[in-house]
Amino acid sequence: MSDETTNPRSILHVDMDAFYASVEVLDDPSLRGKALLVGHDGPRGVVSAASYESRKYGCRSAQPMAVAKRLCPHAIVRPVRFHRYRDVSRQVFAIFESFTPAIEPLSVDEAFLDVTGSLKLFGTAVQIAQALRTRIRNETGCTASVGVAPNKFLAKLASDLNKPDGLTIVTAENLHATLDPLPIERIWRIGPRTAERLHSLGIRTIADVRRTEKDILIRRIGDEAERFIRLANGQDDRPVVSDRSAKSIGQEQTFGEDLAEPDAVRDVMLEQSEAVAARLRKAEISAKTVTVKIRFGDFKTVTRSRTLDEATDSTREIWNTAKALFDEWARDFKPVRLIGVSTSQLQSGPQQLGLFQDQAKVRDKRLDSAVDAINRKFGKTAVRRAGADLNHHRRGDGPTDGD
Repeated sequence: MSDETTNPRSILHVDMDAFYASVEVLDDPSLRGKALLVGHDGPRGVVSAASYESRKYGCRSAQPMAVAKRLCPHAIVRPVRFHRYRDVSRQVFAIFESFTPAIEPLSVDEAFLDVTGSLKLFGTAVQIAQALRTRIRNETGCTASVGVAPNKFLAKLASDLNKPDGLTIVTAENLHATLDPLPIERIWRIGPRTAERLHSLGIRTIADVRRTEKDILIRRIGDEAERFIRLANGQDDRPVVSDRSAKSIGQEQTFGEDLAEPDAVRDVMLEQSEAVAARLRKAEISAKTVTVKIRFGDFKTVTRSRTLDEATDSTREIWNTAKALFDEWARDFKPVRLIGVSTSQLQSGPQQLGLFQDQAKVRDKRLDSAVDAINRKFGKTAVRRAGADLNHHRRGDGPTDGD
């Protein structure tokens, strides 16, 4: 497998099983074994998560709630509780960190882990995957499916092959037996249009991609063909990118139902700003640029950024900047489907305070450190700041509409 053979890596992709639904069952055991839908139960509601019992009837995430309820009339509907899911997510990621620092979060419920450097401490990659699954089950009450492979593409694909609570291993020996029968849509970035073009050539499985001449594929789908051929052969040299080596650090959230009030969006952004700032401090890096990403109900997506005079890891400074960027849109507010806060222009080393820094920044630094310590100790969001509090004590800033 080319570079994976000469420089073997051990990559895990961990994907929590029906995460939102699993947390709801954890908190209300009477839901166990029942068809459960998580999302807004209204005319414009969308399913955020579907339990495996409801999936037997055709229910799935991102489906209109009305459609899911027609498919499964006896399903129980529970509202989304993002705070609770993030609490459990932090427990899960703390378990990851006990095995390796090389973690690339994809969302609250999945991540890549490069455990190559951990093999001497914890055994083989398979043993590490087994230990992870056991600890997640014992410490959170939820289950996870794990793919073990020499690269990210194969690990992610593997984690989805034996759900729920599965462990799938892809090696050089079983590579083609695993890949060949799978539909071409399993290859990363083959969407409906590309799949339709390939289907017109009779190409429907990953094996078909491998067997088709490169020139034919290039003529049909362009330069992307070479990357698809590499993936069809199980080749992927993308590294696991942890926060310490990332070019940006951010959080974003897609909502099952469009948020129709600016204050509701600000509440989510405040949580995101706290999470991003905490990740910066944990990785001992600071950021100069703050970016807000918004996707509206009509799926139009826009981003805006602001570069600060100095790099920061301050929750207050990141929040104030993100809020100011959002407030520019809020003058002509439209319902929001997705909101994200991210930071870039990262610099090594935590934010340093000079001898003559103003006292507000000194207080912020102490407060951030205290909150981080409390949350590390209790493994969850034990302490959070209010938006109004974070808007005080900054020169030139005062309370604004919505605070």
